[in-house]
Amino acid sequence: MGAAGRVDGTVQGVALLLPDGRPTGERRPSPLALRAQRPLARLLGGAAATEGLVAHVVRYRHRGWNGSAAHPVRDAEWAADEVVRRYGDVPVCLVGTGMGARAALRAGGHAAVTSVLAVAPWLPEPDALLAPDPVRQLTGRCVLLVHGTNDERTDPDLSYRLAERAKKINRQVCRFEVHSDGHALRQHRAEVLALAADFVRGCLLGHPYARPLADALAAPPPLGLRMPLAAGFGESLRH
Repeated sequence: MGAAGRVDGTVQGVALLLPDGRPTGERRPSPLALRAQRPLARLLGGAAATEGLVAHVVRYRHRGWNGSAAHPVRDAEWAADEVVRRYGDVPVCLVGTGMGARAALRAGGHAAVTSVLAVAPWLPEPDALLAPDPVRQLTGRCVLLVHGTNDERTDPDLSYRLAERAKKINRQVCRFEVHSDGHALRQHRAEVLALAADFVRGCLLGHPYARPLADALAAPPPLGLRMPLAAGFGESLRH
């Protein structure tokens, strides 16, 4: 794991960033996938020196999900175990993008994990329709999903359906839609980063959530699962 931020004192919480990947592939992940996590790692690492928040980017053993092997899930669970070994009993937030978002949701049942952030989660349609990804492991966790409405790589309707199932067993689930944006969420990158930072700091450090996030968590379906991410979100926040 690669760390961002320097902590002077006790670690209060750890964010594990899980990069995107491919459906199959035994080779090592591309460096590009790791570099894509740096903006959020730096943003979260900015709170490290004064608040005890550490962000680690998880380096997968393989670049692919690889069917039932679900290699990124095993790597996420290993990373959570490593957090416990290094820092003791501290809360962990799994922050995943694409394939990493699916891994974060699947590994959310780890005993150290208290929250999960899934950005543009990759949920293959045949699997989702015939054998839906499990959600019971998310019980007791705070969960946020974020998806662009124009994502052509992974169907945003599938993440809505997963969030809907999770909400039935866990009230602390919400989902934001980034209207007109695609899989990489480039048009609203600043807003997505600000939302992610607000969620992670709220979950791990006890900061009050920004009003839109608090409203989304409190709202019943479908409102809390189709919350629009407003342009300019985060401009008034100190992230």
